[in-house]
Amino acid sequence: MAAEVTPEEFRDAMARFPSGVVVVTACCEDGTPRGFTASSFCSVSLEPPLVLVCLAETADSAAVFARCDHFAVSVLAPEHQPLALLFATKGADKFSDALLQPSPFGPTVRQAPVQLDCAAYARYPAGDHTILIGRVTGVRLGEGSPMVYCEREFRRLC
Repeated sequence: MAAEVTPEEFRDAMARFPSGVVVVTACCEDGTPRGFTASSFCSVSLEPPLVLVCLAETADSAAVFARCDHFAVSVLAPEHQPLALLFATKGADKFSDALLQPSPFGPTVRQAPVQLDCAAYARYPAGDHTILIGRVTGVRLGEGSPMVYCEREFRRLC
């Protein structure tokens, strides 16, 4: 029988797989915005248009995303690295930054290469995370290349 993979080994292995970086936002019932940074984001389906993002159950915003009806996704560009770090920080004031703008389902990042409006479609428990699937209801395309995260560093594609 194979030996168990340690969390450290798994984390090191996954760090070698490059991924895009997004900020995901939603609003509480009282209108207060909440959000997080994610690198676990991808398309799921074309018909209907679905995307998924994974959120740690320990995230400050986990309760909001467990029951929100809508959320927004901003694909980040290299110049958004400080915002990616801010939204990855527990307890930080994430919504005072001038790089954010209002949108129907949660603030989005100004000058993001892609902004998506999503209706919550499904949620699935997965280990210590929740898989949140959204039906894309709006798309706004911007300029520039997306930022990637690989080997624990933010990188440019070109």
